[in-house]
Amino acid sequence: MKNIKFLILGIFFAIVLSKSQAISWYRFYEMFKFQSFHMYGIIGGAVVISMIFMQLFKHGKIKDINGNKIVPKPKKEGFVSTILGGTLFGLGWGISGACAAPIFVILGFKLIPALILLAGALLGAFIYGVLSKKLPN
Repeated sequence: MKNIKFLILGIFFAIVLSKSQAISWYRFYEMFKFQSFHMYGIIGGAVVISMIFMQLFKHGKIKDINGNKIVPKPKKEGFVSTILGGTLFGLGWGISGACAAPIFVILGFKLIPALILLAGALLGAFIYGVLSKKLPN
């Protein structure tokens, strides 16, 4: 019962993603062709909300499930790794038409395509885990 708030938050997040059409391949297609502001507005809003939450984490206003302070790890500065990682993420996003969070929402709408996307995302994460110590930065 202690974790019910996280289940409710997850359901709310899924509803927002589906109602805002953030799981629509066509909306991603429009974004990558610079034909619509729709997805840029959603992503911009997510960046602003993330900035607010990061400040709340840093000031100890939001704690983890056990009541401990959330301490974000400082990121290593690295131009090459940022460009390489962003390019690979963007290519996967552009080809598949989905980024990480919407995959789980798409599971509720289109099971087989979402399972393929999830398998690809998990494979990519696994490959990164294997190679991460050999990559720059």
